[in-house]
Amino acid sequence: MLSLRQMEALVWIAQLGTFERAASRLGTSQSAISKRINELEHTIGFPLFERSQRGSKLTPRGEEVLEVARKMLLLQDDIATIKAGRATTMAKRIRIGITELTAMTWLPRLTAAVRDNHPGVVLEPEVASGRTLYESLQSGLLDIIVCPEFIRDTNVTILHLSDVDFAWMEQPGLTGLDEVVPLQELVSYPLLLQGGRSGAGSHLSKWLLSERLVFERVRVTDSLMATVGMTVAGLGISHLPRRPFRHLLESNKLRIIETKPLLPDIPYVAILRQDHPSSFVLTLATMMQELCDFSEMI
Repeated sequence: MLSLRQMEALVWIAQLGTFERAASRLGTSQSAISKRINELEHTIGFPLFERSQRGSKLTPRGEEVLEVARKMLLLQDDIATIKAGRATTMAKRIRIGITELTAMTWLPRLTAAVRDNHPGVVLEPEVASGRTLYESLQSGLLDIIVCPEFIRDTNVTILHLSDVDFAWMEQPGLTGLDEVVPLQELVSYPLLLQGGRSGAGSHLSKWLLSERLVFERVRVTDSLMATVGMTVAGLGISHLPRRPFRHLLESNKLRIIETKPLLPDIPYVAILRQDHPSSFVLTLATMMQELCDFSEMI
């Protein structure tokens, strides 16, 4: 069985160069140090040192174990610090899941605010579709996610962040529709749709079903930016958030198709599990409510 005493012996042998010096530093005998290392090598199944009369040199795999040993001793120090009631330098890692739109707009503001106000917290972001993020949250792989609101479960807490204004967009001149048009006039054009695992794509699909609209051709992608690129290329029409892509509208690379009825706004939310053990996750969700801004691309 691995022990901290074995790890301590390994670290000091590596630092001082010999078993004898490590024994002196730890106030024990050389035979006791040798016993700890022998027990550790027996447990892991391979030698840690290339022993010689000139000293003890770590094997390549021994160097890997040394890094783990150092981390274990640091964790021991952190536990001792917590026990003494003092502040620990140990980083709190929060795994957040976000969709592309958040990554391209206000994620830098969030990470900067966490860094400035909570220096002991490290955010570990994952970018994926809404449904993929939700599955990772439920399985415990993520601590909190930001995505379009598309599901309600009793075991999660959902905090509203913002309603995002979406519009139909095209390459200028693709449809030739210059005035406000009934939705039915769009169904003959290819629809560029984010896939079923996308929260925004799921919202649109449900809304089209409620309006009894069926597009003749649908091209599916899981990427928001791929949808934008395909729209700019004139491969079809798409529903995109207005404000983040206004630079493409102003440069005449995209054009809004005005329709009746208008596309509904899509609510974006923060979702966390109610049984999450860290109180900071709820603090982070509150920060998200204050900082979220989907209007500006980075």
